Amino acid sequence: MMPQQSPCSTSQPYLTLENISKSFGSFQALRDINLSVAEGEFVCFLGPSGCGKTTLLRIIAGLESQDRGRLVQGGKDISWLAPIKRDYGIVFQSYALFPNLTIADNVAYGLVNRGQSRSASAARVQELLALAGLPTSGNKYPGQLSGGQQQRIALVRALATSPGLLLLDEPLSALDALERVRLRSEIRQLQQRLGVTTIMVTHDQEEALTMADRIVVMNHGVIEQCGKPQDIYLQPGSPFVASFVGKVNILRGTSLGDGRFRIGQLDFHCESRVDHIAAGEPVKVYLRPEDFVARDVEQRTRNHAMAEVKKIEFLGAFSYLTVLLEGMEQQPVVASMSLNLLKELGLGVGSKLRYGLLPERIRVYPDDAPCQTVAA
Repeated sequence: MMPQQSPCSTSQPYLTLENISKSFGSFQALRDINLSVAEGEFVCFLGPSGCGKTTLLRIIAGLESQDRGRLVQGGKDISWLAPIKRDYGIVFQSYALFPNLTIADNVAYGLVNRGQSRSASAARVQELLALAGLPTSGNKYPGQLSGGQQQRIALVRALATSPGLLLLDEPLSALDALERVRLRSEIRQLQQRLGVTTIMVTHDQEEALTMADRIVVMNHGVIEQCGKPQDIYLQPGSPFVASFVGKVNILRGTSLGDGRFRIGQLDFHCESRVDHIAAGEPVKVYLRPEDFVARDVEQRTRNHAMAEVKKIEFLGAFSYLTVLLEGMEQQPVVASMSLNLLKELGLGVGSKLRYGLLPERIRVYPDDAPCQTVAA
């Protein structure tokens, strides 16, 4: 039987990180990071501030040196190579465009340093400006462009030399919400079109979920979980991942054994593996707002109870309902509901309805397991 492949490894890696560790004085920023990235893959390093994701990106770029560990890119050991000798392009949060150079000269900067002829460089610049959707902006200066346009230019400048690896350091965090949504779609489409291997650092879970082929969730200098976005969201590997990725209710209860648990006076059934939790042990129960159902409840799940709506937070296409389930009034929960269903059921503050909990979506961990902790 072939050994099962780790979610943090790929069968044919383009970039491999082996036992990467880094300390700053007494603070250990990274601890034995092992990860491989396939050619053409889009990987997001996701985590709170201080988790080590930016330090890891800078080590890949050669802007920081690891204390120990090895990096291999395209079959070449780059562990101690200077940044200029590594094959990558990088885009920073601050755009890092030269304000005194035209857009065309900004894009051409890397090409000039590599000794390309003027005609070849001009042709490549025009190609890249068209790729950025700004074909007539070559004679403008960065200050004449919007934030989103400047970031497009920073992106194509990083791609000008056709690098094997593209590094993105929170490239969208300085933009407004609408521009972020628009540009993340454009970046993803461009990456897929060019097939360039890409690593992006972000603390924005929505960016990671919508853009990545694979997400690497980091916390306190270690990898908590690697996986496809759907797996990270639906099958969190730890309490930290469950609480950091997506909105979640965290309820305290007691294990009854055999996949059953009690919260307040209510007993519920869980289909996720909890055989490591003995009966009588205190537990934390993780429920996402969409894990609740309000239609055909008794046919869909045996986990149900009457509930009273205490608050409705309108968010456009859907709303968050704060509800009290009979039997566990001391622990209110937040459930999501579409605008159409909310209208169909005629719900308002004070309304009562029967709510169900989907047993396959419930996650249970021992009460002493750490949940979300954000490093300073």
